[in-house]
Amino acid sequence: MKAEIHPNYHDVRATCACGSTFNTRSTYKGPELRLEICSVCHPFYTGRQKLIDTEGRVDRFQKKLAATKLLQEKRAAAKPAVQ
Repeated sequence: MKAEIHPNYHDVRATCACGSTFNTRSTYKGPELRLEICSVCHPFYTGRQKLIDTEGRVDRFQKKLAATKLLQEKRAAAKPAVQ
């Protein structure tokens, strides 16, 4: 291998959103590496399905859906019956 062209690897502590922590090596220069998902909580390894909400998008969609349904119900109630 050529000298001085490869990145330096550092020991870092990886912390997952599920709370699991482990030590690894990385080119990341900080002391702690934050992860969204790891082998402890990943559906492939656990066999469980898990909904991963990125930036609150699922909650935002659920709120829009509820508001739309409520608006549709109000419009249906306000519409006079056709005879």
